[in-house]
Amino acid sequence: MSIKVGDRIPSVTLMHMTDKGPGPITTDELFGKKKVVLFALPGAFTPTCSARHLPGFVEHAGDFKTKGVDAIVCLSVNDAFVMNAWGKDQNAAGKVEMVADGNGELTKKIGLEMDASKFGMGVRSQRYAAVIEDMVVKKLEVEEPGAFKVSSADHMLGVL
Repeated sequence: MSIKVGDRIPSVTLMHMTDKGPGPITTDELFGKKKVVLFALPGAFTPTCSARHLPGFVEHAGDFKTKGVDAIVCLSVNDAFVMNAWGKDQNAAGKVEMVADGNGELTKKIGLEMDASKFGMGVRSQRYAAVIEDMVVKKLEVEEPGAFKVSSADHMLGVL
């Protein structure tokens, strides 16, 4: 069963890049005591993710801040090195926090994993976006397989 509006984000440890290399960051640190837009996607450097999904949030980072969002978090079942390189490639620094769910722990706990084995990618995250306030899901938009609409930056700005 997947997470729904009103549910709490589980406490897990993810990874992100720090000045000293890859380091842990907890969901409590990411989502506690603030308003965060989380968007997740199947993989860094993949076509829709690189051409449309992440760039939309980078482009509209200021618009989210204007609407009271404290942080934007991009999550993928990739490692911290890949997420960091992708963030640099997409000029995300200072706009979108690039977070690695390398083992898919959070993705599985919230029930939004997908099997991309037929593409040689293993278990990945479904494409979705959520508004999380102090660890509680306030809005959740999960894409149909192969779609890209309701998890876009434009759509999420409209639901805030």
